[in-house]
Amino acid sequence: MLTKQIKIEYTEHKDLSAFDPLEQKLIQSAREATSLSHAPYSEFYVGAAVLLDDQTILKGANQENASYPLCNCAEQVCLNHAMMAHPKSTVTAMAVAVKTDKEGFELPVSPCGACRQIILEQEHRQASNMKIYLVAKTNVVYVFDSIKSLIPLYFQFK
Repeated sequence: MLTKQIKIEYTEHKDLSAFDPLEQKLIQSAREATSLSHAPYSEFYVGAAVLLDDQTILKGANQENASYPLCNCAEQVCLNHAMMAHPKSTVTAMAVAVKTDKEGFELPVSPCGACRQIILEQEHRQASNMKIYLVAKTNVVYVFDSIKSLIPLYFQFK
C-alpha cells in the first residue's frame, strides 16, 4: 500500500498586531458575529465575516434547530448573505470565530467538512482563492491562503 502524508500549510499568529487594520476589523467582525448566533442546544456560538473586493465586510452566525440537520453554519450563512447582497463581488477573505464556555476550545476551530466544500465552491465560482482566518478565544489566529489547505482531497472540478 502506498501512503502519502498531507501537509497543511498555514501561519500562526499569537498577537493581533501582526495584522493590518482591515484584517483586524475582519477578525473583530467575526468575533462580534458570535453574538448573533442562535445556539441554544450546543451553546457553541460561531461567527463568520467575509471581506469583499470593495472592502465591504459582512457577517453571519450559526443558526441551530432542534433537528440538527436543519442547522445553518455561520460560514454558510455568511457566504449566502454575501452572494445575495453582492452577487458580482469577490470574497477575498473569511474569518471564523467561536465563543463557548466548553473545555478544549482554546485554539482556533476549523469549519466543518460541509462548510469547507461550500467555501471551496465559492473559490471555484469566483476563480480566486480567499484567505481564511481561524480565530481562537485568545488572540491565536491561524491563516490559510485558501480553503484547499483544509480540504486537500477536494472534489475535482472540470
